[in-house]
Order: sequence, then structure tokens, then C-alpha cells
Amino acid sequence: MGSTDSKLNFRKAVIQLTTKTQPVEATDDAFWDQFWADTATSVQDVFALVPAAEIRAVREESPSNLATLCYKPALCSCLPPQAVEKLVQGAESGCHSEKEKQIVLNCSRLLTRVLPYIFEDPDWRGFFWSTVPGAGRGGQGEEDDEHARPLAESLLLAIADLLFCPDFTVQSHRRSTVDSAEDVHSLDSCEYIWEAGVGFAHSPQPNYIHDMNRMELLKLLLTCFSEAMYLPPAPESGSTNPWVQFFCSTENRHALPLFTSLLNTVCAYDPVGYGIPYNHLLFSDYREPLVEEAAQVLIVTLDHDSASSASPTVDGTTTGTAMDDADPPGPENLFVNYLSRIHREEDFQFILKGIARLLSNPLLQTYLPNSTKKIQFHQELLVLFWKLCDFNKKFLFFVLKSSDVLDILVPILFFLNDARADQSRVGLMHIGVFILLLLSGERNFGVRLNKPYSIRVPMDIPVFTGTHADLLIVVFHKIITSGHQRLQPLFDCLLTIVVNVSPYLKSLSMVTANKLLHLLEAFSTTWFLFSAAQNHHLVFFLLEVFNNIIQYQFDGNSNLVYAIIRKRSIFHQLANLPTDPPTIHKALQRRRRTPEPLSRTGSQEGTSMEGSRPAAPAEPGTLKTSLVATPGIDKLTEKSQVSEDGTLRSLEPEPQQSLEDGSPAKGEPSQAWREQRRPSTSSASGQWSPTPEWVLSWKSKLPLQTIMRLLQVLVPQVEKICIDKGLTDESEILRFLQHGTLVGLLPVPHPILIRKYQANSGTAMWFRTYMWGVIYLRNVDPPVWYDTDVKLFEIQRV
Repeated sequence: MGSTDSKLNFRKAVIQLTTKTQPVEATDDAFWDQFWADTATSVQDVFALVPAAEIRAVREESPSNLATLCYKPALCSCLPPQAVEKLVQGAESGCHSEKEKQIVLNCSRLLTRVLPYIFEDPDWRGFFWSTVPGAGRGGQGEEDDEHARPLAESLLLAIADLLFCPDFTVQSHRRSTVDSAEDVHSLDSCEYIWEAGVGFAHSPQPNYIHDMNRMELLKLLLTCFSEAMYLPPAPESGSTNPWVQFFCSTENRHALPLFTSLLNTVCAYDPVGYGIPYNHLLFSDYREPLVEEAAQVLIVTLDHDSASSASPTVDGTTTGTAMDDADPPGPENLFVNYLSRIHREEDFQFILKGIARLLSNPLLQTYLPNSTKKIQFHQELLVLFWKLCDFNKKFLFFVLKSSDVLDILVPILFFLNDARADQSRVGLMHIGVFILLLLSGERNFGVRLNKPYSIRVPMDIPVFTGTHADLLIVVFHKIITSGHQRLQPLFDCLLTIVVNVSPYLKSLSMVTANKLLHLLEAFSTTWFLFSAAQNHHLVFFLLEVFNNIIQYQFDGNSNLVYAIIRKRSIFHQLANLPTDPPTIHKALQRRRRTPEPLSRTGSQEGTSMEGSRPAAPAEPGTLKTSLVATPGIDKLTEKSQVSEDGTLRSLEPEPQQSLEDGSPAKGEPSQAWREQRRPSTSSASGQWSPTPEWVLSWKSKLPLQTIMRLLQVLVPQVEKICIDKGLTDESEILRFLQHGTLVGLLPVPHPILIRKYQANSGTAMWFRTYMWGVIYLRNVDPPVWYDTDVKLFEIQRV
């Protein structure tokens, strides 16, 4: 902490700066040095001593003083320039003395404090991109403005240099200190990567001071990138962030070692600390803040619309360097480029194990409560995992190659189940579901789900014995029946995931079979079907799930077949759905009396797992950030047909049907849930109202043939057994069904349809707002962006 005297001096300087109406001369060193020389102010001190109102006052009333604080033109080499120039000087000299290091840290903290207030004012936003005479691009300090370097570029390059500064942020490799600035410029930062992992085998000695210094500089870097928060969400995501664009370009000679350092620092982190219980209570973990900062900087640098850029090919692997040179050059953003070209199995293993270890950390239940450290940055990790799968298809295939994918699945299901009642965690629900949608487009994911589930993470769900597929469906049922209203747009996605994996599920438990039938029962009530224009799509999805399992996995699924037989009345009711106006009207009257979206009756909840606690709503007053709407399932996915040899063939998108028709082709929804209130038929009041024609248009397309045939064959046989043997015991019936067969009795199997996630600018924009919202809310000490006028999202209280 800074001494009381230095804090007083610093505060005095701030007051002078805000009260002086006359510009302070840029040459007044005695005045300007009070901000960074000799004071050991912590970042928390800087935030406390420089109040927001005063920064805004300087910006409005003494703009030249704010400009000088950030940057002072180097009038001649003997004059010490201001904050940005101090960082540039530190980077060039190599920060040998303690005093130089302190100046760099103080300038870094001050810029972190001031930058958001420069970004929030449109008139100031261009300030850092204006060119600076004397700061030449070629490094020779050419005076002509043509080659002058914008202030932002000088700042970013200085931060990059400082992140590989021997004895400041990395270990020096020499016996003696680096003596001249020349050495700093010729230093090969690839030899100074912060952590072993991808492309680097040597693990440097942990150094608390270096970690803290890296963290301060990364916080400043993240603040530079945060200009994106002050621009409203653009309809097209083509707007690149100029700070990120420059930092991730070939202009930054440290791009590769920095990318590798950030990735390895995150993936190598083990919060448990050598497995010793309570270890984290004895030793404060200084690594975690650095890992969090690294994860946040990494996901921001990877904010790149994959739908609009050439992505490297994914066929074939090569050996040799960590980055695959065989692929064509990828996007200009080098961080995205490097990420997309990682290809060695050991690198994939390191990344996957690291992310799985960290995602599983909050689930670790030991016999000693609080004995392991709980990390808080799982949302950033989910964004990182998404980026890896989206930009590097070889990584996606590696993840699905073994049951290691389940080490990612279980934590995601845990987070989804835990957050389902919490309005402040809607974004977490979405990203978890998006990742599962992406994975479910690959056959291997469905196959992996057949692995028995035995780890028993305490979750507020019914106890069952079964596979990971059972876990997935039971959690999805819980989200749909007991999540909050704002999750309704996700129902389409949840059921699409179940449809995608259904042809590969060998054996569902009785608990799961009952949950699926309960969903069908809830979604096929007349009041639900007739109350919104798109609700019937959910019934189509569930029927598709049943058809896939009956046609492709009948043998092991006697529990589901038995549940269908027991609940056969639902299918008969659907086949005989009334379409006359009086019945439609009656159903809608009932809707007005039934506020709950889904009935929980008929779903035997049973006892929850031991040690679990119910999903809790957000505490009143919890802050959350708004999100842009996500595209409908038809925009999110592209239909593919599985050929007999197992390969996927993309199907041409069918022309959009009008809402009057309301009929999905083969059960494919044509509009987003968001748009469900739009009328198929408008009444005079403008309210949507269902008509007999509308009901008939989709009722005639309900895919009921396979199930009706199954019931026609099996129901008489089951009834006969019950009468003959006087049976009331279901185990005997299940035994009969296990040995039964429907070969030759069912309609010809339909081709398997998979709806694969499709990158698009709508999801790119959603990820940008979600990511910055997480970063905004997670940076509270110091509160970098709190109470500034952000435009990308709204800050709301629950």
C-alpha cells in the first residue's frame, strides 16, 4: 500500500488538476511528476483518489489538461513526457531501476482509471487514434506526420514489450541485468513464454512480483480493448475493434509468445494446490487473479466473426511445430490464426484437461466443506471453449474422440441446472446450451452419451441410474419445467440437442423415459398448442426423438417403449386434436386461468440427489447486463442428412413458409420463439388468434405413423399378457418388451436429420455483448467500468 504522505500528494495533484481552469504547461515537470514519481499507490488507491466526477470535470472543463495527463508531445529529449510516453520510455529502457518499475505501474493504473471516461465521450474517442508527431512507425522518430504513429498504437506496443520485460514481468536469463536498451529490442520473447504447455516445454519458476506486474498490465490492456463497450450493438457484427485489430496484427512482434503465454497460463492453472486440503486458506493464491485476467484478455482478442472470414481447413494433421503450417493462412487476427492452427494431440490434451479441470472445480465436493478453492471465472472458460471448438475443428474432433468430452458436459449441465431459476444468469444458460448444440451436431457426441453416469455430482434433480444421456435429458426437463420465464427462447435449442443425439441413445432409464413423456404431455395440451403461433414445434421435436429411438435403437429402449404404451392416450389425443372454433375458444379460456407455462403434475419428481441444494433465484438487487436477442433455431442451425455410410449431407434450406401456414418442414421450426407472439391470424384487436385452418395446416403433418404402428402391434400383446398372467408388475412387461421385436412391422426408417450449429453474425453479436457483460460485472476490485456510460448493454438490477 502507498504511504499516507504519497497518497496525500497524489490526491493534492488530482485536486489541482481538476480545479485549474488554465491549461497546465506540459513542461511543468514538478506538477506532472506528482502523478507517478516516487508514489507507491496501489490500483485501489488510484480509483479511490481519482473520483469519476473529477475525471469528467477535467474532460469537460480542462480538456488540454486531460490530454497532457495521457500524453505530452516530446518537445525535446530532455523533457519527461506523460503517462503513455512514460510507458513507452519504460519499455525502451527495460525498466532496470525500482523507480522506473514503479513509474510504469503508476502510469498503468492511472490510464486504467481514466480510459473508460475518454471512451464514453464520442468527441474524445478519436483522441488515441490521432497521430503523434515524432512517434515514427519505423522507430526512428521521423517528424513527418505521414509516418507518425497513433497514440493507441504506441501504448499497445509498449504494453506488449513490458509484458516480456526481464526482471519486471519475466525471469531474466542472464547472470547480470540487461545492460542496454538494445538488448530489450533484440530479445526473443518466444524464449520467455510465461508457462509450459502449447509450443513451450519449460515451466519458469513461479514469481509473485512478476505475476502481479503482468496482471496490472493485462488490466490496462483489457481497458484499452473495452472501447467496444461504449458503442451500441451493431446490427452487423462487421465492426472490428481497432485496439484488438492492431494488437493482434503483425505489428505486434510479441503476438505469438503472448497468445501462447495467455493460453498456457489459463490451461496449466490448478486451483486445488497440490491436493492439500485447506491449502488455499494458508497461502493466498496470487496466481488466480492473473489467470482470470489472462482468460478475459484471451477471449476479447478472439472476438472475431467466424461466419465472415475464411477459416482454415480441418482435414489431415501434420506434425512438427505447435502451429500447423500446412493450412492456408487464416484470418488476419493472429490470435485467431494461431488458435485455429494448433494441431498436436498433446497440445489438445493439455488444453482440454486444463479447461475440464477448471470447469469441474466448483463441483468438487469433498468431505471437508470449503477445503478446496472455488474459482469464479467459469463463464470466461466457457467462452474460451466455444472459441476453440468454433475456430479449430481439429480440436472439436479431438474433444469428441474419447469420453473426455463428458468432463466438459457434466460441469455444463451442473451450471445449467444451478442457474435455471436465476434471472441474472440467463447468459450463462445460453452459452451452456450453445456449446451443447454445437457438440450435438457431431455423431460422436451422441455415442459418448451412452457411457454410464456414476460420478454423482450433487444436483437438484431426481436420483436415477443410467447414462450421461439420462443426465442430460433429466436436467433439460428440470430447466423446462422449473426454470424462469426468460428461458422459453431456449426450449427450441434444448429439444434440438435431444433430437440430434436421439438416434444414438442405446438405453434410456425409466426416470428419463417418464420425463420425455411428461414434456410431450405438457406441450400437447390444447391451451399450450393454441396459445402461441410456434408452440406446436416443440411437439414435432419430441415426436422426432421418439421416432429416432424406435426406428434406430428399439432393442435397448424397453423403458421408453413401455412409457409410450402407458401414456398412449397423449398420442391418440394429438391424432384427434380438435380444430373447431368452439373448442379452440374453450382452450384459450383455460389458458387465461392457467398462469403456469407448464404443469408439473404427472412428473414423478422423486427425491433429489443427496447433498444437493435447490436452484435459487437471484438475490434482489443483483446486477445483470442485458443481452441482444439470439437468432431463431432456423438461423442457428443448418439441416444435414446422415447417409448410410455415416457421412453428413447438407440439405438445401427450404423456402420460409408464411406464418399463416405455421407448418415446420419435417418438424423444423421456421421462426424464433421470440417471434411467437406474432399473429398467424390477427383479430380486430391485433391479438393473435388460432384458426381451424391454421391448426389443420400443421396437425396433418404430425409424424405419428411410427408410434401409432408400434401401439397397434404392442398394446394388444401387452394387454393379453396382463390378462393371461393377472399381471400388475411392470418388470414382467418390461422383460417381454426387451425380447420383443418390431422388425418388418414398422414403416421404412426415415433418414436421420441432424441440425448442426451454423456460425452467423447474430450469434457473433450475442457473444460480444455476453462476453463484455461478464467482464464488466466481474471486474469489481477495482471497479474499472462501474458507473460509466456503457452502450453495448444495459446494467439492470434483478
